[in-house]
Amino acid sequence: MQTLLWILVFLSTYCFMEFMAWFTHKYVMHGFLWSLHKDHHKKDHDSWFERNDAFFIFYAIVSITFFLLWKYNGLWIGLPIGIGIFAYGLSYFIVHDIFIHQRFKLFRNANNWYAKGVRRAHKIHHKHLGKEKGECFGMLFVPFKYFKK
Repeated sequence: MQTLLWILVFLSTYCFMEFMAWFTHKYVMHGFLWSLHKDHHKKDHDSWFERNDAFFIFYAIVSITFFLLWKYNGLWIGLPIGIGIFAYGLSYFIVHDIFIHQRFKLFRNANNWYAKGVRRAHKIHHKHLGKEKGECFGMLFVPFKYFKK
């Protein structure tokens, strides 16, 4: 029973992070912290790193905090939450930074219906270079309208 509960907490955390990614993107990145996110939409420097990468650090700190709560305070739920946040962050990095933006030249030939839909949805988001009108959605729950066969 403990294992089932652990898996449920992990999966719930992973799915909740999809909501957090959408919420943070819409209300924080395209809101009061636009100054950090805008170089993701319009690159204004020569560095491989973006100011936008600071958001990764925030979520890494949250994940690490849950690992530490588990390790040093015996909070069992801290481990599946920490791993859920980490797993979502890794998934997001692979899909968004590697697959879509090609920050590493991998998955360039992926051409199935899901890959095309995710690319199409992200392209719609990036057609607006400013703070306003940036349609926001998560990484996994992309609106079905973007998936055409």
